[in-house]
Parts: sequence; structure tokens; C-alpha cells
Amino acid sequence: MGREFEDVVSPYSERNVITSVQDLMRADGVAVTLSAIARRSGTSRNFLYRWWRSPEALRQLAVTAEVMTVFDTAEHACPSRGTISGTVAHLVHVARGIRSHPTTAAIARTSPASMAGALTAMDGPLPDAVCHRLRQILHSLRLADAVREREAVDALAWKILWIARPAALCPQALGDKDRERTLDLGLGLLLSDLLTAAARAAVEPQPVEPQPVEPQPVEPQPGEV
Repeated sequence: MGREFEDVVSPYSERNVITSVQDLMRADGVAVTLSAIARRSGTSRNFLYRWWRSPEALRQLAVTAEVMTVFDTAEHACPSRGTISGTVAHLVHVARGIRSHPTTAAIARTSPASMAGALTAMDGPLPDAVCHRLRQILHSLRLADAVREREAVDALAWKILWIARPAALCPQALGDKDRERTLDLGLGLLLSDLLTAAARAAVEPQPVEPQPVEPQPVEPQPGEV
């Protein structure tokens, strides 16, 4: 954001502020106020309001950063390896990581309405960041090497997001091994079907649309009136 004092050790650095919000949300979910963030980060309400305007904006950024960390952790623990089976396992691992994250449970506990809204959110920092990450994963599968297929990749990323959210945003399943196994298995099967169909469509020849034939003028023959 181009703020002054943008230093890792400064309480006014974005990293310190977002980390403070993350720490608070792991315990209190969305019940995190601007005053609490100011106390935790060692800043002030005026400073936070000047740059972020609301605790909701900070909460969204903090949750987005948490989810991106889950993706990073999954890439090391269960890399996608550019294959369909690897990608499915990777995404199931990501969903499991989000489901078991303390912030997910805290949000579900403090604001069921916020959790319900997250299941259907169409825009915002988190859906945008997740779809961007999914597009990167899809490109590693080489499902879309041509510019003309970018829209198809965007649509596929959104389909994956919609399929994965119910499994990822279900902290109530934690501790119930059968329920968690069902969520992981169901998500894996849906993703496998979706990606297999997309891969098949990417290699099948596309039908060529017939081009309209313009009628040619007929020249009169000698002797014709």
C-alpha cells in the first residue's frame, strides 16, 4: 500500500498488522474489533482506519493470507506434480487443511452467518486469491496452452471452488473420522471426474464450423438474351 514505516520490525508494517489479526481470529473468529487489532499490533485505531477503513477489510486480508499459507503447505506436503491424480490429492489436502484450521472453527463458532456466506461468496479477496491459485495449478496440468482457452480455465477454477467449499468449510466434521473420510472421498471423486473430463475435452479435436459460401455471379453466355 505504499505506507510509511513499511518495515518488518515496525508495528506499522502490514505484515505485523495482518499477523496480529490472524492471531486474534484463531481464537475469536470474526468477533475481532478495530480496538483489539490496534492493541495487539501496537498501533492505533486511527492508523488502522486510515489504511483499511474497517475490521472487516482486515479480517478478509488475514483469512486470505491464512488460506494461501495452507496452499503453500499442501504444495510441500502433497505436491500436485502436474498430474490429475496428484492435483486431486493436492486439492483434497488443501480442503482438509482449511477444514482443520483454527480460524475456520472460530468463524463457524462466532458467526454461522459468515460461514454460510463464505460458501456462496462470488467476489472478494479470498475467492479471487483462491481462483488465481487454482488457475496456476490448472495451467501446470497443461489443460489450456492457448489464449483462446483462458475462459475455460477460469470457469474450471470456479467449478473447483464451488465443489471444494462444502468439504473445506465444515469444521463440524473434525474428530469424526467417518465423516471426514466421506468428505475427502466425495471431494476427490468429484474433482477427478471434473478434471478428467476437462483433460479429455482439451485433446479432442474441435468441430470445424462450415464457412458460408458466397454465391458467385453467373456471367451471361454468348447468344443468351
